[in-house]
Amino acid sequence: MNTSGDRLKALLHECGLTASDFAVQRGVTPQHVNNWFNRGVPLARLEELADLFCVHPRWLRTGEGPKYFNPMLRNYPPEPIPADLPMPLAVHGGRPRKVPFYEVHQGLLLPVAGKHLYLPAKALKRLGVAAGNAICLAMPASNMAPLIPLQATLAVDLGMTRVVDGETYALLHNGTLRVNNLSLGQHGTLCLHNHDRRTYGVERYTAAQCHAQRLEILGWVFHWSHFRQQRPG
Repeated sequence: MNTSGDRLKALLHECGLTASDFAVQRGVTPQHVNNWFNRGVPLARLEELADLFCVHPRWLRTGEGPKYFNPMLRNYPPEPIPADLPMPLAVHGGRPRKVPFYEVHQGLLLPVAGKHLYLPAKALKRLGVAAGNAICLAMPASNMAPLIPLQATLAVDLGMTRVVDGETYALLHNGTLRVNNLSLGQHGTLCLHNHDRRTYGVERYTAAQCHAQRLEILGWVFHWSHFRQQRPG
């Protein structure tokens, strides 16, 4: 892949999108998309398309540097995990920590009486999650499916609100719970990404828009779990 047009074509293939489907989604003609394939992505649309596919603008433009903001967003198998890295939550063992469930009502986080999730204390410690900052929430929408299905149980660290590109966060937006991957664009613009990129586009909010729309980061989503709704067949 020598040009940004080649890389755009490959990204569409990875997402299962035809040039015609993509043209409809972006509000352009199929000829525009074919021109981008042949002549390269216009600089005026480079950051927009990079945000859409959650890739680095520099990689899309030149092919240099990392492709994705976060290795978890790669579409190819990850490299073997070194033996000295932390183990997944489920195999940590040790003393369990009771993490309370919360739900959002009229923009407020309210505890759900008698409902908890038990997580290994060692796992929380490894992740730097203070016990008092850990809460559980239900995944409110399908925008992160199939990675995080609707109503999956989320564990959120309220003490981690700093944006790390590509990481997943719980947010409040005009009093409504949302869950998105985040990145920071130019001039501190907050960009909201979705795992289901075919259905949901990237949203961008300036600091003024975040304030006006009461868009705030609740915390980092560090764990999720989900039971299938029924047995197949």
